[in-house]
Amino acid sequence: MKKTPFFLLVLSICATVLFSSFTSLDNVIEQDNNTPPDEFEILLNYLKSNNAFINGESLPIIMADEVRKNIKNPKFHLIDIRTEAWFEYGHIKNAANVKPENLLTYFETSIKPQDFDKIVLICYSGQSAAYYSSLLRLAGYNNVHSMKWGMSSWREDFADNAWNKNIKNDYATKLETTEKTKPEHTSHPKLNTGKTEAKEILKARLETLFATPYKEYIIKSIDIFENPDNYYIINYWDEDKCTGHIPGTLHFQPNASFSDNLLTLPTNEKIVVYEATGQKAAYIVAYLNVLGYNSGNLAYGANSFMNELLKEHGLDAFSKKEINMFPVIE
Repeated sequence: MKKTPFFLLVLSICATVLFSSFTSLDNVIEQDNNTPPDEFEILLNYLKSNNAFINGESLPIIMADEVRKNIKNPKFHLIDIRTEAWFEYGHIKNAANVKPENLLTYFETSIKPQDFDKIVLICYSGQSAAYYSSLLRLAGYNNVHSMKWGMSSWREDFADNAWNKNIKNDYATKLETTEKTKPEHTSHPKLNTGKTEAKEILKARLETLFATPYKEYIIKSIDIFENPDNYYIINYWDEDKCTGHIPGTLHFQPNASFSDNLLTLPTNEKIVVYEATGQKAAYIVAYLNVLGYNSGNLAYGANSFMNELLKEHGLDAFSKKEINMFPVIE
């Protein structure tokens, strides 16, 4: 009889300890469940697995000649993203006029993208078309391309409205050859879409970016040269093709893995990406913006400040030889 109270006491202590352990476990589980997912890491891992184009020079940019040869090809679909007024002034035969903010909806509801070998976006200079082509590629439409030089390569009057009045040589004497040192890894942007799945996070980011006018991501060369401290400048250019760069620039080699260098980029500065034409840079800017970086594109690339120097070295300079006299629908 004397053993019974002791047995009950031991049993009571064991039950208390067991209950306390369950309570502690519940607290740990609840704490883990309440920790928000790192949307940036989820999205970055998804993009690394699904978008190899971002890490090389083989970006989906095609020439006007190829477009001209395929005007009657039913497997080619042309999308002109210029304003309705410019489209009516003159456009390529069979091209559809779609506002940039409506592109994602157009792909989802108006066409069957998989029915085409190539879908080509066309703009004034090639830069905004490259930017939106990148967004669409990130959305999974891997047959989207941009037309190099835009309508400026189609006919001279279009070039006069864009490239011809923006190519300059004003800062060719202010270039440097000393490269800025790449910093160590830093923090990454915080995405707050409220989604947990990669595709859902991506869709939310794309919807935000398609709704934002491309002009908000354009920076002029005069602003960079006059106020270099306001920007974190990336030269996305083959080193052997680079005769000099904007002072304070950090060089990113196109053939290297761009995504591996992401964590060296600042989250509290305006990042500007540039190369010769601004069209390859536009693909990179779209990629960075999807991930939440504050990035922009240099208008008309290095052609906006060293066009003559590019011509002298046989680099990617805009000139009269890039302009065709192809027919348009007026």
